[in-house]
Amino acid sequence: MVCDMRDATGEVQSALVLGANSEIAVAVIDLLATRRLRRVVLAARDVDQASSTAARLGERNIDATVVAYDATDPDSHANALSEAGAVDVVIVAFGVLGPRFDVDDPSPTDVAAVNFVGGVGACHAAGHHLKRQGHGALVVLSSVAGVRTRSDNALYGASKAGLDAFASGLTDALHGSGVHVMTVRPGFVHTKMTNGMESAPFSTTPDKVAVDIVNGLRDRSRIVWSPSILRGVFAGLSRLPGPVWRRLAR
Repeated sequence: MVCDMRDATGEVQSALVLGANSEIAVAVIDLLATRRLRRVVLAARDVDQASSTAARLGERNIDATVVAYDATDPDSHANALSEAGAVDVVIVAFGVLGPRFDVDDPSPTDVAAVNFVGGVGACHAAGHHLKRQGHGALVVLSSVAGVRTRSDNALYGASKAGLDAFASGLTDALHGSGVHVMTVRPGFVHTKMTNGMESAPFSTTPDKVAVDIVNGLRDRSRIVWSPSILRGVFAGLSRLPGPVWRRLAR
């Protein structure tokens, strides 16, 4: 039987966000705050920006703490988890888009260092933390870009593909431990990170992704596609021959 710290209605009461300045993560916390959320730890590189979020949450009687966080520093994961203590949900939300992929780029590893190496470290540390407490959920923000990578976002897509695969393995490794791992695969989301980019079909917003995430937590979903139509779309796209995919993915 799965045991957690949620209240009698099954709502989340406490959360840790790794990458708390993510617009999707902020939207999730805002949505949870309209329900039963009472405590959140916001771990972020830009402490000032996270502090603004914490102040706004404080006005709603949410106990919000800000912790300095660097996804590429292994000790940072442990520090954030120690500050959070026992929590219902850990959200791994950080990530960088990086430049358009160019085979002549002499240094293509920065994106992988944050999205994959940092993401794996965060998920591993959070999974261990939740397993020790015997309950809780881990939300991993992946991307449909990792399902089939385009040539222009090969770095971002590959890093998310790796994180997605690790989350899948972690899901199985934690089966029966009381820990629920949920991988989230948003499509094109209108955020500051994508500002100025050409919108893709079935594009969405942080608020809509947040609704899908909170519903997924409620339903204990293993994978959440946002919007849900992308599940079927990428089932087809993943089977396209290479020449056809290259034409469509320009």
